[in-house]
Amino acid sequence: MERLDVIIVGGGLAGLSCAYGLKDSGLSVLVLERGEFPGTKNMTGGRLYLNPVYPYMDGMFDDSVLERKIVRERWTLLAKNSSLTFDFTSEKLRYENHSYTVLRGRLDKHIAEKLLAQGVLVVPKYRVDGLIMTDGKVDGVTVGDERLYANVVVIAEGALSILTRRLGLKEELKANDYAVGIKEVIGLSANTINERFNVGEREGVAHLFIGDVTEGIFGGGFLYTNIDTVSLGIVVKISSVINAYPKIKTYELLERFKERFEIKTLIREGETLEYSAHLIPEAGFRGCAKLYGNGVLIVGDAAGLALNMGFTVRGMDFAIVSGILAAETIKEAYDKGDFSESVLKGYADKLKESFVLKDLNTFRHMPDFLDNDDIFAHYPEKFPAILEKLTYFGCGPKGKTWDILWPFIKEMVSLRTIKVLLSAKKI
Repeated sequence: MERLDVIIVGGGLAGLSCAYGLKDSGLSVLVLERGEFPGTKNMTGGRLYLNPVYPYMDGMFDDSVLERKIVRERWTLLAKNSSLTFDFTSEKLRYENHSYTVLRGRLDKHIAEKLLAQGVLVVPKYRVDGLIMTDGKVDGVTVGDERLYANVVVIAEGALSILTRRLGLKEELKANDYAVGIKEVIGLSANTINERFNVGEREGVAHLFIGDVTEGIFGGGFLYTNIDTVSLGIVVKISSVINAYPKIKTYELLERFKERFEIKTLIREGETLEYSAHLIPEAGFRGCAKLYGNGVLIVGDAAGLALNMGFTVRGMDFAIVSGILAAETIKEAYDKGDFSESVLKGYADKLKESFVLKDLNTFRHMPDFLDNDDIFAHYPEKFPAILEKLTYFGCGPKGKTWDILWPFIKEMVSLRTIKVLLSAKKI
């Protein structure tokens, strides 16, 4: 087979963005996707921050594939028998295009169709099994017995990063550096969503939960509203699941979550349309791969470009920009006729100058801060409990407010809380 200019392994956001960045370059580009079509293998919390990616998008997708603009941010501390919810909205969220929910099946397929219309080959149902190495350079890929050659291979294979680790560009998988996410997409009418979540037409909610949703282990729950569905799921760190006692089954956590009063009233009469699970990088900056090699670039989740910030999780904006910057680097390499590591290193330099590696570096201590059981077990129980004591009236006389608050204050102003606050200074 004729040698191609670029082969992209993986038709997720990172791979498709790279192909989009190359669509007008005149280079022969082939995207290989193992799923039925781009998007079928992708599962995310479903929220995309637009401001960071606007300067890079160049019409890659339009409003038609965005679900709902997030105008309400909610966080809930979920105790065993009670909960405390913070609900934030603002005119800024309402009138700016800050962030939207998306369904990856729709978004990724839309981008792939735009690429096909412009002559970029996006081939589904093709699983890359290995890499071809020639004189220490990545020279192509193998698909079964087929050998496909290219001057540059872009690995956008997702969080499992099998090819990336075979190249030695990323450490072996560690249970403490990854989480598993389980999500259902539940169908509800658009009007039902508007009424239950107190939002207007095409307005939506991003709602995160910690505490009993994961039985107090590292992780949380999420609910995002789409046009006529909601994305509901949980994410738990794999090492926390392994070490939990008594043992925890992740699919049972999701079923319990759906039966909570706080959730079942929101999804009642809804129909489960999709169910999926996915591996999520959680190591932040320290989990990033080496981003380049001779004839190869690593983008998106495969490079570990994901960030759990506690109050939100980012990854899709990182994937898009990493793909676009990889495309820019490839075009520079073609201008020089040099696909060696010394030229492709320019991709890492571009990422360092972008918000992607700057944000990952700024929040590099976040994984250590979140690796604290008190955040997921102790505080989600204590705060709803004190609210219940303050607002409950029994048959006898009500005690002084101070007498209710003082034991709580003494417990909160403790060495364990001071330790949490001191560790928070690093984030």
